[in-house]
Amino acid sequence: MQFICFLSSGLTNGSAVRVPATHMSSGSAGGGGENKLYVLLVGAAYHVLTVSLSLYCFSLACSLLPSLSQTQAADSSPASPSVPSHAPYLLIGGGTASFAAARSIRARDPGARVLIVTEESDLPYMRPPLSKELWFSDDPGVTETLRFKQWNGKERSIYFQPLSFYIHPEEFNSAENGGVAVLTGKKVIHMDVRGNKVKLDDDTEISYDKCLIATGGMPRNLQAIERAGEDVTKRTTLFRKIDDFKSLDKVSRSISSITIIGGGFLGSELACALGRRSTESGLEVIQMFPEKGNMGKVLPEYLSNWTTEKVKKEGVKIISEALVKSVNYKDDKLEIQLKDGRLVKTDHIVAAVGLEPNCDLAKSAGLEVDSDFGGFRVNAELQARSNIWVAGDAACFYDIRLGRRRVEHHDHAVVSGRLAGENMTGASKPYWHQSMFWSDLGPDVGYEAIGIVDSSLPTVGVFAKATAKDTPKAATEKSGTGIRSESETEDTAVSPVASSTPAPAVEQHKDGYGKGVIFYLRDKVVVGIILWNVFNRMPIARKIIKDGEEHADLNEVAKLFNIHED
Repeated sequence: MQFICFLSSGLTNGSAVRVPATHMSSGSAGGGGENKLYVLLVGAAYHVLTVSLSLYCFSLACSLLPSLSQTQAADSSPASPSVPSHAPYLLIGGGTASFAAARSIRARDPGARVLIVTEESDLPYMRPPLSKELWFSDDPGVTETLRFKQWNGKERSIYFQPLSFYIHPEEFNSAENGGVAVLTGKKVIHMDVRGNKVKLDDDTEISYDKCLIATGGMPRNLQAIERAGEDVTKRTTLFRKIDDFKSLDKVSRSISSITIIGGGFLGSELACALGRRSTESGLEVIQMFPEKGNMGKVLPEYLSNWTTEKVKKEGVKIISEALVKSVNYKDDKLEIQLKDGRLVKTDHIVAAVGLEPNCDLAKSAGLEVDSDFGGFRVNAELQARSNIWVAGDAACFYDIRLGRRRVEHHDHAVVSGRLAGENMTGASKPYWHQSMFWSDLGPDVGYEAIGIVDSSLPTVGVFAKATAKDTPKAATEKSGTGIRSESETEDTAVSPVASSTPAPAVEQHKDGYGKGVIFYLRDKVVVGIILWNVFNRMPIARKIIKDGEEHADLNEVAKLFNIHED
């Protein structure tokens, strides 16, 4: 259950913030003022009591919750927003990169005052479960609790930290030990780089000493959908945020057919998740994409074909080599006309066709946007200016090993945000850590990848027979974590010891691919590695890429991952 409250002296300064019920506490964090706000839960109702410290007290009755499934904001007149006029550390964007930077800043500067400004109404949360674990939850109220069981069986919230972790913005300057404050529902619309200040969409100005831009990106849409009209667009989901998960969950329970356009990570994960639901509800799940198979831009063709068969077994109808020509709404159905003449009828569309980095501030800030990769162009220290850094999806950075890149994955947001936070406190470290990414097609098939994994590159795959422990579920049970980047990014591989078990010849045309390692080559040097149902070996892959050496026999290199041991 969630509650939406308007806190007159709270975290949001008058704007609504969603707080999971399990995160609500009886008091505000940090120092106080003359008045303190208490939010009490009493059965299915809540009351907002304002207690004065003068000679008398009074209470104000508030609205009752009509049911456990509905929330209603207190009908009060909040004080005028109290936004800090100055922030030593200003973080624009409320996603993973910003949160990682905030923690990094506070770790190196324990008394730091960090202000996060985000357009969303939610506190910082992790996005991967929105297309992974949340869909496999047995809890009928998962869209409200946003809590889920990881593959290892442990339960956790999608939010990084509860409300009590943060200080209230109005206490930003007075909190004795500093802290992290979040302004929700606020958008930075202008940056004055020379004046070291930003303007919000309500014309409020905030000056800063150091600033991080972590604005992430927006889901791309197909032009055929954009020009189709309201009847089509209102039946189309661009999947990115908590609200998108909630609405898609609701829609998928009330229609008979849904079509996912896109064969990448997000599209394939959602297809598998909805496909499993189809076995229970009879929902028709269609996935279409321009490539020959799922993950066709990433996986070598033989493995892409194998993955496609796996997705089909999850109850998904695959339409490959599909280029959308037009979309229309006719007779209560969406009609997707493909360029080769095929016609697909469906009730709802999910467009999972990539991400557009949010660079809206580039013009007012005078910051360079990379013409090849998109995103704010920064150096190896993630700096765009002497006191401005960029991290996460919006950063086009210089990788000292692999060259200029832009990466759109959770672990990169963690790593780049953490590095930006360190550099904002004077570390001056270059980006050398190769972030990883992962994708799970349910609890039984998953992979982890690092570096440049592009199916247009030459690849060499070495495979072995999988065992019961070679699944995402088994791997997380062993490691104790479901968001794998949170644990593995701290590990370092030093002189890995190869398995003594003889390896078979390199296999690239085998019917089954239980587990294995796929090497991606550029000029005979390994620049990317996929670990297919091989887990907790990422530090070894990272070291291979970092070394940047030519390998005469990659079959021998594969022994370092011990894939031939049971």
